[in-house]
Amino acid sequence: MLKKRIVAVLVVKDDIVVQSIGFRRYLPVGKPTIAVEFLNQWGIDEIILLDISASRRGREPNFALVKSLAQHCRVPLTVGGGITSLSQIHELMHCGADKVAFNQATLHHPDLLTEAARVFGDQCIVASIDARWAGSGYGVYDYLTGQTLGLSPVDHASHLQAIGVGEVLLNSVDRDGMKSGFDLDLINQTAEAVTVPLIVCGGAGVPAHFLDVLEKTSASAIAAANFFHFFEHSVTITKALTSQYHAVRHETHALYQGNDLDAMGRLLKKPDQTLESLLYLKIEKEVI
Repeated sequence: MLKKRIVAVLVVKDDIVVQSIGFRRYLPVGKPTIAVEFLNQWGIDEIILLDISASRRGREPNFALVKSLAQHCRVPLTVGGGITSLSQIHELMHCGADKVAFNQATLHHPDLLTEAARVFGDQCIVASIDARWAGSGYGVYDYLTGQTLGLSPVDHASHLQAIGVGEVLLNSVDRDGMKSGFDLDLINQTAEAVTVPLIVCGGAGVPAHFLDVLEKTSASAIAAANFFHFFEHSVTITKALTSQYHAVRHETHALYQGNDLDAMGRLLKKPDQTLESLLYLKIEKEVI
């Protein structure tokens, strides 16, 4: 059985990683290169870089940034934003990207995805779908216009699979930055419509939210952005918790068994007597 993946999403605006809240507010986090370095050290499985400024400003991908990030990245790197041609995909691959993600092209230029899958292989073509509750059902959200379209994300995902994409990234607009948990209904509806791997994103607030997705859906990967930036030990604790019940990639010895966590999933301080006993215990630095 394939192991489930824990994926970090870097939302980049004007070459700065930002915290996204409802696809409307963006708070600065820091430099993408530093974020990639930390995520590598923490044991993340994959990184998805989404440049939300590129399509909005009608510019091509920032190849120099991707090349710089790839030098520090030791896990699969997916790049999205501003991709409008096969030559740009070729250049991104040359810069170090392993996969490319499309959002606007899925709505306006689906033939580009088909051709890209034919040339580069469907395993490196990711279709990104932004979904939002529209009163009577879910609709695909167009972040450029700020409008929810009369198109079901379930039907859209099924169509994208039919035209050749190898993976679907499903983003919940309603849960983005809310820390209230993933939209399990949206995930299950979409998962039933596709057989390609489904990555889900939007709503992570505590490590237990990842466990909910693993236990109640068939998603192939669980992704988060804000959660991994603002919670210490977030990757390790998330994997330690989920690996107790499901097959996930856990490459560190830090299982945190016997450690108490607070309601937010943060490590609580051990008793002073326990800490004293650890004072002279030599622990070799782990390389992940």
